[in-house]
Amino acid sequence: MTPPLTLADIRAAHDRIRGKIHRTPVLTSAWLDTDCGGRLFFKCENFQKIGAFKARGAANAVFSLTDTEAARGVATHSSGNHGQALAWAARERGIPAHIVMPSNAPKLKVRGVEGFGGRVIFCEPTQAAREAACASVMAETNATLVHPYLDYRVMAGQGTATLELIEQAPDLDLVLCPVGGGGLLCGTAIAAQGARPAMKVIGCEPVAADDAAQSFRAGKIIPTTPHTIADGLRTTVGEPNFAIIREHVHDVVTVSEESIVAAMRRIWEVLKIVVEPSGAVPFAAVLEGKIDLRGRRAGLILTGGNVDLDVLPWQKK
Repeated sequence: MTPPLTLADIRAAHDRIRGKIHRTPVLTSAWLDTDCGGRLFFKCENFQKIGAFKARGAANAVFSLTDTEAARGVATHSSGNHGQALAWAARERGIPAHIVMPSNAPKLKVRGVEGFGGRVIFCEPTQAAREAACASVMAETNATLVHPYLDYRVMAGQGTATLELIEQAPDLDLVLCPVGGGGLLCGTAIAAQGARPAMKVIGCEPVAADDAAQSFRAGKIIPTTPHTIADGLRTTVGEPNFAIIREHVHDVVTVSEESIVAAMRRIWEVLKIVVEPSGAVPFAAVLEGKIDLRGRRAGLILTGGNVDLDVLPWQKK
């Protein structure tokens, strides 16, 4: 049985990768604070290596491998950001990376994987097809699987964003985090509550991909078929992730597609930064009033900024 994820694991991950990643900034806005009645602290992982928090988990996994394991290369399946991150981390270590991607993956993210030297293998856009194609690649290459969210090394790496956030914005009452497969939410929850047990962690996801919210309320995993603009959240929460989420996450809230687009645009307009739909989901929960922030300090993890500028959601088609 795999040992549970701990704060010590996340701190060790940070020590391992701190020289390879960016310590991303935390931005604030008095304007947005006034609108919500609290204080918002945006952890800008859109400024991270490869443009997303996924660089943290991929780097921790790749640089945790023995030399023998590393020589065989790494493999994964990903809609984009984890694939880019693994290709980047593999390049940093000088090893091959094989990335299975759904046929509808954003072209920007496909180009990113290829730009970092990753080998792209396309599959049908279903979870079963992704897993089958990845298994085939591993059988062919003997590469080590670095799963986008089931790997505890990945979860530990993702949690390092929150370690930095709570140093940069002390005395937070809440951390709001997107949830897809659950790797980031798990790392966030363990890091936040390990450092400050009273801090609440809230998962945020599209109502059009609400398996985590449904599962959280039912006490068991309920798969759904996602149809959301937030392509980074089109995955079903994993079993080990769900166990951590049930124990350490205070709530999981859902937001509409319209709110995701509105949140994304408002962040662009007010903070003057590029954030992708998945990264805008926590702020969408704020806009919808799903979380009472009056008089409270909340950290929001802006998970990435990889956007195809030719296909912006508010552009007329």
